[in-house]
Amino acid sequence: MYEVELKYPLADAVAATTALGSLAASFRPAIEQVDRYFSHPCRDFGRTDEALRLRREGDAVAVTWKGPRLGASAKTRREIELPVAAGNGGAATLEEWTALLEALGFCNLREVAKVRTPARLPWQGTDVEIALDRVSGLGDFLELELLAREGEVPMALSCLESLARELRLGEPERRSYLELLLVHDRPR
Repeated sequence: MYEVELKYPLADAVAATTALGSLAASFRPAIEQVDRYFSHPCRDFGRTDEALRLRREGDAVAVTWKGPRLGASAKTRREIELPVAAGNGGAATLEEWTALLEALGFCNLREVAKVRTPARLPWQGTDVEIALDRVSGLGDFLELELLAREGEVPMALSCLESLARELRLGEPERRSYLELLLVHDRPR
């Protein structure tokens, strides 16, 4: 499966929430997410356009590999996400998984912390996953996402672009939160 995603910076998160509500978006409770990104000991993920991430959401931890982006207009990439811990029943913590990856030669590159308000919106015969994100150090963003098989990617992208036009979101931001924070961190 491929993750087809469009992300937009928001000047007014309240207005975006109102617009989504008028289109019948169903919101779920906000959640805190902490993402730790790692560099590979033998491969430059910056050059290969890949990412390895540990995500903590509550007590649950998942590891995600994101493949290189396909196409120029959206952030479309193959993604493999696997849960590695859930609940307190003796499962390893984010710190323990970080220690394991570091022991294997991976380097903890940067942490991205955000509060995400997820929603789902029926649009053009499918349910679009929406995330209103408040990213520490960056501000507010709106993500529109669909999962698609390889042959369905153009149709998924067209659907997301149509919704973005309806919401008057402007130009999408192709860079990941990690990339934006790394640029933000550079000395000026």
